[in-house]
Amino acid sequence: MSARRQPVTLRRRVLVALLGGVLLPAGLAACGIPNETEVQVDGSGPAAEAGALNGSPARPPTPGDSVEPVPFIENYLRAAAAGEREQAYARVKEFVGQEAKGLLREKPQSSEIELTVVRLLEKPEVTPPNNQGTSDVTVKVQQVGVLRADGALDSPEASETEYQFQLRRADPAGSGLLLSNVPNVLLVSDTALREYYRSRTIYFWNSDRSRLVPDLRYLPSSVPTERRVTDVVKWLTGGPSKWLAQGVTGLPDGTRPINNATGADGHWEVNLTMPGADDKKLGLLATQLAWSLPELSGQLDLKIQNQKRRTIDLEQERAEHAVYPTGDRPVRYSVYDGAVRPLAIANEARAAVPLAPEDNKNVVAAALARADDQVLAALVVTGTDRRQRLKVGSGPDPVAVFDISKDTYGTLSRPSWLRSLDERHPAGLVAADRKLYRFDGAAGMSPVPLAVTGPVVAVAGSLDGHRIALVIGGALYVAAVNVDGGVVSVGQLRQLTTLLTGISAVDWVAENDLVLAGNEADRRPAIHQITVDGAQDTALKRDIGAEVTQLAAYPGSAVGGPPALSYMYEANRAAYRNNPIDIIKREQVLDVPAGSRATNPTAPFFLY
Repeated sequence: MSARRQPVTLRRRVLVALLGGVLLPAGLAACGIPNETEVQVDGSGPAAEAGALNGSPARPPTPGDSVEPVPFIENYLRAAAAGEREQAYARVKEFVGQEAKGLLREKPQSSEIELTVVRLLEKPEVTPPNNQGTSDVTVKVQQVGVLRADGALDSPEASETEYQFQLRRADPAGSGLLLSNVPNVLLVSDTALREYYRSRTIYFWNSDRSRLVPDLRYLPSSVPTERRVTDVVKWLTGGPSKWLAQGVTGLPDGTRPINNATGADGHWEVNLTMPGADDKKLGLLATQLAWSLPELSGQLDLKIQNQKRRTIDLEQERAEHAVYPTGDRPVRYSVYDGAVRPLAIANEARAAVPLAPEDNKNVVAAALARADDQVLAALVVTGTDRRQRLKVGSGPDPVAVFDISKDTYGTLSRPSWLRSLDERHPAGLVAADRKLYRFDGAAGMSPVPLAVTGPVVAVAGSLDGHRIALVIGGALYVAAVNVDGGVVSVGQLRQLTTLLTGISAVDWVAENDLVLAGNEADRRPAIHQITVDGAQDTALKRDIGAEVTQLAAYPGSAVGGPPALSYMYEANRAAYRNNPIDIIKREQVLDVPAGSRATNPTAPFFLY
């Protein structure tokens, strides 16, 4: 949609989980049970990476830190994550009595050591000591995923909903506690992942190598800078995460690091073997490295088999080669009395509706997107038969030429444009009568086959245009998307573990974060934020009072735009916004013609 070489400074994302214990009630911070939070974030500057810690890494827990069963178990669930992977078993076994050490079967190679990440659903349950002086502890969990050696958090492999531990007093008496029975897996709590790891985003090119696609990874916060460079290079040469593979292109087969990266003080050196390493391939790799190492400045010498082939000015590379088009400052709109109307929120930018008035009628929901000097418009409209159609158009502002789908539907979700660079073949996705459909610029609709069965009620595309989030059967999924000549193919669906059930709506609120609506354990509707791999799940708004029927977010941080992590939603036929949470009032709707029916604004969304 924008040329790859357009100079753009990408604003780094903000993650609510950064605030760690600030977001959690004091008694539950270690259990991973989030409290409601409404965070006002200034969108004018770059944001820190999620999980980044101020100062030195947190100190690893030890058995002597607590003589009470519950804190002891919580520290045990931190131990495996609290440092280098090679020492994970050693750290964990400090908590284990000699009689139980054999229950933890060690992997011979550090590359085989995997951490099973779980989310504690409530405080561990403890039975009083028996005649033998032992206590049983039951930990009820939600499986989050498996943290691989390459820093990727894959889908869960275990199905356990609880784990049993047995504790005894250590010898000599009074010297603390030890585990006398322990599950035979390296368990790590999601809070430990936040405490002892830094999340990092590395980037892979899409299929036509026109833009970069984010891939979320985790690196121990104890790793020094030079190791960070080495690990990022290993991750890039190792290829993308499993679920992302169909939507991106890895480095040429056979590309491998020859040795560790070296350097400091603004000058780095990376030595690789890369078959067919010509100037084009090295240029693409230079952009990948610059964006995958955003904290580095200065120069990076790229060597191929010990021969220096390219010197990368990291800051200049990022300035000259956008990671992907981020769009202009967003403008808020909603549907009011059957037409799209602008919203006046605080001092944010406002603009007239980019639609010809004769086409801005009978609208139920809408999705507008900018594509260079064009506007893409997808409108859900109703006819006299109360059936819904998709109305699609594109062109300069205002869009005046539209096509309408030949078929009608009982229900259509809010459409989502795929932000592909192929301007000749604009495409999007929409849920129609609970099935996923692709639509094109002429409102042609075709079903998209999915490997998961169930009613599809919502779909949302990411800012980079190659990842989607889906709500299928009340559950949340993500998938990679490939767009080739207007043909949309959806990759492997990955279900994300969340604290919500009955999910009804989703959108991208940051580069690697989703905002979603569903029901909490008490069946009350709520809005949460979750990372694209399910690692962190944080309540944003609880006890909404009604099901959220539409949800729209702004996943960037444009200068002069709304605060980062801004979203709007519809519930009970009314529209709301956050920062702070408040209903969108009728008087905040602009350009309402005289004689319009007095009603509530609905179906809010952003144009960017």
